[in-house]
Amino acid sequence: MAGHSKFKNIMHRKGAQDAKRSKLFSKLAREITTAAKGGNTDPNFNPRLRAVIATAKANSMPKDNIDRALKKAEGGDAENYEEIRYEGFGPGGVSIIVEALTDNRNRTATDVRTAFAKNGGNVGSSGSVSHGFDKLGLITYPASVGDPDKVFEAALEAGADDVESGEEEHEIWTASDALHEVAKALEATLGESTGARLAWRPREWTEVGADTVQQLLKMIDALEDLDDVQNVYGNYDVPDEVMAGL
Repeated sequence: MAGHSKFKNIMHRKGAQDAKRSKLFSKLAREITTAAKGGNTDPNFNPRLRAVIATAKANSMPKDNIDRALKKAEGGDAENYEEIRYEGFGPGGVSIIVEALTDNRNRTATDVRTAFAKNGGNVGSSGSVSHGFDKLGLITYPASVGDPDKVFEAALEAGADDVESGEEEHEIWTASDALHEVAKALEATLGESTGARLAWRPREWTEVGADTVQQLLKMIDALEDLDDVQNVYGNYDVPDEVMAGL
């Protein structure tokens, strides 16, 4: 989940759990196969595929897994997945966008609605939330690639629009149609990124208090645990003092 630096540590805490690694690999494989089926199976000529493979490598996905996902697309025997977006509201009135890849729309809709409803949220209609977000390009690098000034200068030179640097990661934002051009330019100065994709960036943030944050995180966990869900985005801002109490 891309977003505000104040809740970035939450996502890293969750992402560090080894129990979720195999599920992550499964989701990445599904996205690799979908990207390959939708375009050229050679990542050099398919920007979307190149981006998801970079993300897979950054998450230590074995090369054999990546190759198997590509061969499924090349062989034409892969499932036909449909891309679906759900919009809704979580505890505290935060806005949530869920992106899914599914071969069964009814199953996914039921699972997503249940995850919202059981954790104090509700699914809204199409457009009920997305009007408060911008669909932009997001390129990520680990903090170890350089200090914020170095990354900012590299991003500026590459044509990016904004940079957010945190303790663990740099997030470089671009116009959606400039994503792959900027990502390629950044490789010359910063090396290969840990991810390059389109993402939803909130225009405004909703502060979440201590009485709400646990339920919100539980809802996001439930959504991300769904096999069909690829990404979850939200406009929540968790203050430092609330973070400290988690």
